[in-house]
Amino acid sequence: MIFLLLIVMVDAEVTIMSEKGQVVIPQALRKELDIKPKTKLLVYKKDDLLILKKLEIPDLVKEWDEVFAMIAKKNLNISEEEIQQEIDALRAEKRQRR
Repeated sequence: MIFLLLIVMVDAEVTIMSEKGQVVIPQALRKELDIKPKTKLLVYKKDDLLILKKLEIPDLVKEWDEVFAMIAKKNLNISEEEIQQEIDALRAEKRQRR
């Protein structure tokens, strides 16, 4: 997949690393990818290639609200504690499979 990425990259831009190790991402790319200050990026290394990928962090409060909205819509009588118990059980099961 990394090598496929190289094939579709047509317009390369040059940037310079500062003495502190900072690299400026060109403004056009920041706008296109909606990268703002404090945006988290994953950094991958393959041989002499570095790849930056914008890290999408889900809004957990929003997702949790959506879960409870679904529960309410289906008239399920499930408490927050029961949901947490299920989550804990699934996590324990996943750890055992490792």
